[in-house]
Amino acid sequence: MYKMIVLDLDGTLMSSKNEILPETKAALIKAQERGVKVVLASGRPTFGMMKAAKELRLDEFGGFTLSYNGGRIICAQTGDRIHDTSLTPEIAHEIYDLAREFGVNIMAYEEDHIVTMDDDEWIQKESYINNMPLKRVEDFKAAVDFTTVKCLCTGSPEILGDIEKKFQERLGDRLSIMRSMPFFLEVMPQNINKAYSLNKLCEHLGIDKSEVMACGDGYNDLPLIEFAGMGVAMSNAVEEVKARANFITKSNDENGILFAMEKFGV
Repeated sequence: MYKMIVLDLDGTLMSSKNEILPETKAALIKAQERGVKVVLASGRPTFGMMKAAKELRLDEFGGFTLSYNGGRIICAQTGDRIHDTSLTPEIAHEIYDLAREFGVNIMAYEEDHIVTMDDDEWIQKESYINNMPLKRVEDFKAAVDFTTVKCLCTGSPEILGDIEKKFQERLGDRLSIMRSMPFFLEVMPQNINKAYSLNKLCEHLGIDKSEVMACGDGYNDLPLIEFAGMGVAMSNAVEEVKARANFITKSNDENGILFAMEKFGV
């Protein structure tokens, strides 16, 4: 029934130790051998998804990475970009000004490294989970003279929900703004989210959304969960995702993806 399974990475496919559990890995490889398309859909940059993509042999089976919350879709087998959109330097500078006004930190992405003036535990976490070095700069605007698929703002979960609303009020008519984790606020080109880009990929492959299972845990997975024919929330997901899901599976540390695959015959 399901021709495609779409997986968020952090908190979903990846365990709390940032690993793919062996049982889940084996099941996903077997599914691909049966012709199921595996798509990794994450707020991570493309570079930060490559290790997981290789581990699941997406390059061998023709799977896809949907990175930057949908800003870029790449065929792992050919390297072709199915979809690509970016922020201009001028817009990135505007986001920087707003981040400074609201007292949160900010990063931009340039291929295989992260550009920032700032430092906090969440910036360090972003660098670590993506295996991308930080490029420290003295002047963000001078350094960001390139297009970037997104900007990422960081701050404590206690304040970032209110900051998200303020960003929406100021930029929401022109940009897509959402939290991927309680401490990560993603700012991307308008209409970019995992569901918007997944719909483009489904059209490209001739797959109906009723034939798609999607698994996620974070705020940025809400559009994905609502789009898919079978939206699966991890038991460790935020409450909003659980409320919108068709099914709540086990946690990312309990082979939750495998449990959902076995239940629905993927």
